Amino acid sequence: MPDQNSNEGYSHDFQDRERTGTPVDYLEETSAEITPPMTYNATTRPVTSDVERDREVVGGKGIGITALLISILSLFVMPIILGIVGIVLGFVARSRGASALGTWAISLGAISIIIGIFIAPFF
Repeated sequence: MPDQNSNEGYSHDFQDRERTGTPVDYLEETSAEITPPMTYNATTRPVTSDVERDREVVGGKGIGITALLISILSLFVMPIILGIVGIVLGFVARSRGASALGTWAISLGAISIIIGIFIAPFF
């Protein structure tokens, strides 16, 4: 078995180095990692987070429907108060995963407030 400091077993490397003019006594060792590099994929999640996310979406959907109904109701009755409630519930729904319902509730609540403040007093 070759000694750690001996150059046995590396004759082909020495011949190549002598031909190219590089120092013969210089040997280098490289290594690779045992495991492949991790790739980050935002779509892969643990199983428990999928279950928790589904619960949040279901809860957000209920709040989003409630917010949308209150915002629609605010177009006809108490526009400022119900519009504010619809906007707040819309933000809660968006934070819980029901982004479309929350966005609609926020926009309808804001439209209701604008109509209640600027347009309704003239009628």
